[in-house]
Amino acid sequence: MKRNWTAAFQIAAVYVGTVVGAGFATGKEIVEFFSRFGFFGFISILMSGYLFIVLGSKLMRMAAHIDAKSYQEFNEYLFGKWPSRIINIFMLFMLLGVSAVMLAGAGAIFEEQLGLPKTVGVFLTIFLSFIVMLIGTKGLFAVNTFVVPLMICFSLILMYFSIQIPNFLDQLLFIPHAEDGWKSVVAPFSYAALNLGLAQAVLVPIATEVKDDWTIKWGGIIGGAALTLILIAGHSTLIMLPNLELYDIPMAIIMKNLAPFFYWIFVLVIYGEIFTSVIGNVFGLDRQLKQYFPVPTMLSVTFIFAVSYLISLVNYSTLLSYLYPLFGYICMIFFILLWMKPFTPNERK
Repeated sequence: MKRNWTAAFQIAAVYVGTVVGAGFATGKEIVEFFSRFGFFGFISILMSGYLFIVLGSKLMRMAAHIDAKSYQEFNEYLFGKWPSRIINIFMLFMLLGVSAVMLAGAGAIFEEQLGLPKTVGVFLTIFLSFIVMLIGTKGLFAVNTFVVPLMICFSLILMYFSIQIPNFLDQLLFIPHAEDGWKSVVAPFSYAALNLGLAQAVLVPIATEVKDDWTIKWGGIIGGAALTLILIAGHSTLIMLPNLELYDIPMAIIMKNLAPFFYWIFVLVIYGEIFTSVIGNVFGLDRQLKQYFPVPTMLSVTFIFAVSYLISLVNYSTLLSYLYPLFGYICMIFFILLWMKPFTPNERK
């Protein structure tokens, strides 16, 4: 059988684009889970990368193997019929929480980088999202094929500049004091669990559509390796920023210092990543809500944005610091079952 490397790279691109959300793009997520722990954070990134490669690939191959059309069907296969309903309700709340974090992130860009009120960024994002809902999303998701590679390039450029700084190796090996240092041990598992748990809404139907096991397997391996590279690049850059935990958008601060000629493009790319993440989450939530309440799309979307806006009034850093680790711990149940579930690709359901 002819091996389709192009299709494998396309799956890898979808995998990377799904995981690289607002927290990833701003650098705040990498700081919270890894960089604030110094060298221990670097070790955690390597472990997390291994999990992205192995379990991301397994998740997609298993979804294609059982012919799951949605993540609800996949969760039913993992957890059983009744427990999966509870898990799907948890997923609904998590997507709502993540949407709120995204909106708060948009507000943080306007506040920290543009000097404008946070509410301007939040309401502009909601307004643009409503327009997209009315017009359609094909063009918007195509934006990811441009935004994600550009963001990866910027991450690698910043890493290149960072490793030129004389004390880079000292900073890489430095282990700062952290009151919650134990979290560096859990971080690889909770971070991979969080991202795979949320990404399954996109990865499950994509894998089922492709079907070919070799293509899906290598798409997962390439995508997981690319995510590891981006995490290492982000971490290598962030450790060179003094007081890195003080900033909402640390990657933009570093870009302004190391490569100011790219600064405004980079801010726009980060906002684009946040915007596409908001739309993706809202569509996922809309589809889920309609399973419980058959209401018109605009009504459910208005409700989603109203709740997300109220939650987003909390500071972006605070929301991300509390909600993302919490969601990661919840997703650990999904993560453990995915790890333990036996899988033989040659068998049929």
